[in-house]
Amino acid sequence: MSGHSKWSTIKNKKGKADAARGKVFTKLAKAISVAAKEGGPDPELNAKLRDAITKAKGNNMPNDNIDRAIKKGAGELGGSSYETITYEGYGPAGVAVIVEALTDNKNRTAADVRHAFDKNGGNLGTNGCVSFMFEKKGQIMIAKTSDIDEDELMMVALDAGAEDMMIEEEGYEVITDVDNFQGVVEALENANYKFESSEITMIPNTFTKLSQDDAKKMQKMLDMFDDNEDVQDIYHNWEEE
Repeated sequence: MSGHSKWSTIKNKKGKADAARGKVFTKLAKAISVAAKEGGPDPELNAKLRDAITKAKGNNMPNDNIDRAIKKGAGELGGSSYETITYEGYGPAGVAVIVEALTDNKNRTAADVRHAFDKNGGNLGTNGCVSFMFEKKGQIMIAKTSDIDEDELMMVALDAGAEDMMIEEEGYEVITDVDNFQGVVEALENANYKFESSEITMIPNTFTKLSQDDAKKMQKMLDMFDDNEDVQDIYHNWEEE
């Protein structure tokens, strides 16, 4: 598995983080509320909520926002009712794409997602058409700094139950199975490692390279998905440069 695409995504998101922070917090709050509604407001008893909170904290979401989203999901505050929908399709040159959304209007979201695919040389497919090309894993990204001892980092991660750690030019990618994700996160936090991101994600088994023209279309498609407040996560197997 390669972390190359993930590091490119992190750098791209950082470049527009400040302008998009409000929108990111809105999406994160929506995910927390839905998790709290479906499995209860206690993260110790609700793994989905615990993972949503971990992701929110990884994006520097204030604790007040997190608490308010939990209360909204638990019914203590008013709010819309959302449902989870997953779309699968193909980007330019057949790149595999999975789009996860939380929406209160399925028709609107489906139309928006289809439009983003169609406008950029892709097409919306059927459920299952590309998901077999991905594995659901915990993924923790840690940037390289001069004070990190690679052997020590690997030992802490593996001792906590991580499956693997890849060393890239930009930093370290720690991979876990879903069940061990939270334990590895807590072990690394207790050892004072700072995360660029930490989340349950879909990791592709293979990657696809694109021509310059197709890469532009693919990036425009991803930007359209990012700009849609219903879209929570986008997974793809484009190997970005």
